[in-house]
Amino acid sequence: MAQSAIPSATPSPRTEPAPLRVPVREILPWAVLAAVLGVVLIYFVGAEQGATSLFGGTWVHEFTHDGRHLLGFPCH
Repeated sequence: MAQSAIPSATPSPRTEPAPLRVPVREILPWAVLAAVLGVVLIYFVGAEQGATSLFGGTWVHEFTHDGRHLLGFPCH
């Protein structure tokens, strides 16, 4: 059946969409994992050198050197 270009005189009932429920129990482990990875990444890019160094040598510093400058961390 084709729809008419002229609106009908009786308004059609509006249906409200159901609110979207976010399953926190399913998202929480991924959020914790993302937070831990973010903290580890920030540590290696921003603090793994000098007095706070966990690894000997300069290989971590050289690996993250450009990232430090890109994110504004001083390294020299």
